[in-house]
Amino acid sequence: MTELDFPFSKRYGSDEMRAVWSDDHKRRLWRRIWVALARAQTKAGLVTPEQAQDLADHADVLNTARALEIEAEIGHDVMAEVRAFAEQCPVGGGIIHWGATSADITDNADVLRLRDALSLVSARLKTVLADLSALIETHAELACMAYTHLQPAEPTTVGYRLAVYAQDLLEHERALADLVGALRGKGLKGAVGTQASYGEMLAGTGVTPRELEAQVLQALGLGAYTIATQTYPRVQDYTVLATLAGLAASLHKFAFDLRVLQSAGFGEMAEPFGAKQVGSSAMPFKRNPINAEKICSLARLVAALPHIAWENAADSLLERTLDDSANRRAAFPEAFLATDEMLRTAHRILAGLRVNEEACAANLARFGPFAATERVLMAAVRAGADRQVMHERLREHSLKAWAVIHTGQPNPLAGALGGDTQILRYIQPARLKDLMQAEAYTGTAAERARSVATTIRSRLDLG
Repeated sequence: MTELDFPFSKRYGSDEMRAVWSDDHKRRLWRRIWVALARAQTKAGLVTPEQAQDLADHADVLNTARALEIEAEIGHDVMAEVRAFAEQCPVGGGIIHWGATSADITDNADVLRLRDALSLVSARLKTVLADLSALIETHAELACMAYTHLQPAEPTTVGYRLAVYAQDLLEHERALADLVGALRGKGLKGAVGTQASYGEMLAGTGVTPRELEAQVLQALGLGAYTIATQTYPRVQDYTVLATLAGLAASLHKFAFDLRVLQSAGFGEMAEPFGAKQVGSSAMPFKRNPINAEKICSLARLVAALPHIAWENAADSLLERTLDDSANRRAAFPEAFLATDEMLRTAHRILAGLRVNEEACAANLARFGPFAATERVLMAAVRAGADRQVMHERLREHSLKAWAVIHTGQPNPLAGALGGDTQILRYIQPARLKDLMQAEAYTGTAAERARSVATTIRSRLDLG
């Protein structure tokens, strides 16, 4: 049998995330829930301690091959696992799944997996934030050109630009923490959510269905919705995938910006490139931003998945339909493995990020004088010049300078302004020279960038 070349089986995502979404882990969680149910039934006097212990003793001894054999015959994965588990448990096998419906097991197991997966994503994101915090501190004062509409605008600092990404990712880290705390399972509510089967089972025991449910949930460390039908509300799935998609958007922006800044004409930042790394099979000189491009590619996949969850939530008719089941098996693992890979890749990029100070200075020298004309305008008007007359004067000089730099020559704007007697009537030459130093025109950028870095360190308890 030929092995399927599925990228998430080994190419993208970590072994830890694959383990969360593995078939073995899913089956162990199912068995853990059946054990918790049996132990709660023991307390109600419905199941003997020996029966519950028999289930516990075999919970981690999977016989998946037998379960798959049974599933091929009966066409039901949960019932196949029940029978395979029961065959291993000579004492307790007969009481497995008593009172439950499939989603009482699978939905709670899914939420346990979601919680573990979100916690792993959160840990990866904290690593990226720590990377950014250190880089912000290092480059807080390093001036560079800022661009609006992909056109040179005014100076900023490299640290401030990095703080833009860090601030967004910090919001996502907080959202993830809130989401993990808010996740809820279905609990034990039976076929349509009424707990009727549990009421029938518990009749005369003095234990209520809600008390039994609470005991199981406590054993699982899981909260549950007060109201559920055959499944927990599928809008929770949408919230999870939308949260991942939001994180993917911010990672995409970082990676897309890096691709631009690594390109010829900018050259201010670049992802690391290994000594033996090959950039192109045809062009030996290429140093392509393949890691940033991978982030952008995977981000598109994650961004597409919330719509599937939206359809599942919106189209779940009455107490449930099964048309969500197949796509959920693929959507969750793919979303989390893709997000995991994006974060691991972002960490690798940031850990080896190359900041080209010479390129920053060259771009400032080329375009910074245009931004500095704003300082000249304000100073001239303060000294008594007509604002509109001076604006036109500066505009004429700037257009001539633009024409010059597009021929590959240095920017002549500072010299042209220094020779303009109308400007020198209001601004002394030495003062004009200072005003034309664009690298000093970054306002409070460095201060506020460091503030973001400080917030990250406090949030992550980095000292």
